[in-house]
Amino acid sequence: MRNFFLYVSFLISFVGNSQGTYQLAVLKYNGGGDYYANPTALPNLVSFCNANLATNISKDVPYVEVGSQDLFLYPFIHMTGHGNVVFSPTEIENLRTYLLGGGFLHIDDNYGMNEFIRVELKKVFPNNELVELPFNHPVFHQKFDFNGLPKIHEHDGKRPQAFGIIVEGRLVCMYTYETDLSDGWENAQVHGDSEEKRKQALQMGANILMYAFLGI
Repeated sequence: MRNFFLYVSFLISFVGNSQGTYQLAVLKYNGGGDYYANPTALPNLVSFCNANLATNISKDVPYVEVGSQDLFLYPFIHMTGHGNVVFSPTEIENLRTYLLGGGFLHIDDNYGMNEFIRVELKKVFPNNELVELPFNHPVFHQKFDFNGLPKIHEHDGKRPQAFGIIVEGRLVCMYTYETDLSDGWENAQVHGDSEEKRKQALQMGANILMYAFLGI
């Protein structure tokens, strides 16, 4: 029953509050990793989506703690960072309930998070593996057409990969690895990326948002 009411709350958030907007949020986690990395990333993605997808998302992007009930106010949560991630048992339960109830989590490894986030996600969904999303997955073919993830920054010569946790046929969490999408969303002067790279990153981010909300 709780899932039903959570779905309704997300629907209300999607349609809009009294200002006609809804919000996205950045996940604040413990363990020492820099959850606050890329502060201009999600606001810039919001602006891009409002301009190119006719969305009406608030440009105010708060941080929300993993164990907070405020998590349920936001239909889409973004997570990034370079280092350690630790979820407490209470946070694990809260995040699992959020995702099973209709929420969506996008994680972008900003280089150095991979070995830690995989362990914590396994605690959240011990019976569901992170699986690589194939190039024909709908997330790559929303408004913008991609043949897999774009490569924004180079680190170890590895190819960019998109992984997902799928529960009862629904993608509840998407993990982007070796791409640095959220670096590409940042203000141009932060990383000095070309306009083409920034465009690719923002377009792929828009696809993820579209898929998260529409599920098709």
